[in-house]
Amino acid sequence: MNTVDAGKPAPGSGLRERAITAMVLAPVGIAAVLMLPHAWFAAFMAILFLIGAWEWALLSGSQSAVTRITIVFLHAIVLGSLWIAGETAWPQVIWAGVGFWLLAPFWLHNYTFGAQDRRRSLLVKTCAGLLAIVPAWVAALLLEYGERGPQWVLFVLVLVWCADTCAYFAGRRFGTTKLAPNISPGKTRAGAYGAVAGCTVYAATVGHFVFAIKLDALLPFIGLCIVTVVFSIVGDLLESLIKRHSHVKDSGSLFPGHGGMLDRFDSLFAALPIFVAGHVLLGI
Repeated sequence: MNTVDAGKPAPGSGLRERAITAMVLAPVGIAAVLMLPHAWFAAFMAILFLIGAWEWALLSGSQSAVTRITIVFLHAIVLGSLWIAGETAWPQVIWAGVGFWLLAPFWLHNYTFGAQDRRRSLLVKTCAGLLAIVPAWVAALLLEYGERGPQWVLFVLVLVWCADTCAYFAGRRFGTTKLAPNISPGKTRAGAYGAVAGCTVYAATVGHFVFAIKLDALLPFIGLCIVTVVFSIVGDLLESLIKRHSHVKDSGSLFPGHGGMLDRFDSLFAALPIFVAGHVLLGI
């Protein structure tokens, strides 16, 4: 997602297109989270994430359809193996994802890494794709499988959407200082601050009134949500970096006005393992 975009106001037709697409996608996503049985939810998320893997492979420099199919097949084998292995293997995978996202800012700082040599770039970015996509899928399953699981999954989705929306308006209104001009010139620090402010209000309200989190645990929970949103911005920037390496604006054109699947899920790939790891540590 373009979590901290400021940029110039988009044309009215573009905003209408984005709004219409969102109005169609949101009910489908909410219904899938709240109504699908666990196995069907896993399959639904796997399909979406594998589409993201296809787009990631394209951005990674794979010019051959055979290579892209092979990369997606590799992701599918890993997802299937983890489903068969069951919950005992899932925490380790989630922590691997957390480790990847803790290291991701160093890649953003050295933003030219992986941009030159095509073969090495494909290998590095394919491994990065596995570490971004697979733990996020596992985190979604583990979260959905727990007590009030579907509600928690929906909470994380809305948390990222809330941050995205608040960042958009804060960036448009106050955005002057660029957040990462060498990676994504449209993103501003004001957008990032808006994302954090919006998620803080959302987390405090929903945490207290919906999930009935006690006051002594509410502050750590809000802190977890802030950290989650910060890493969702890292996820957004990492996809922007890979797109900049590939000299493309969007990962695809699957959703009118919104780009590809990866453009919709980049923030979520980082947010899910970070939130689930914190969720477990806090014992919520």
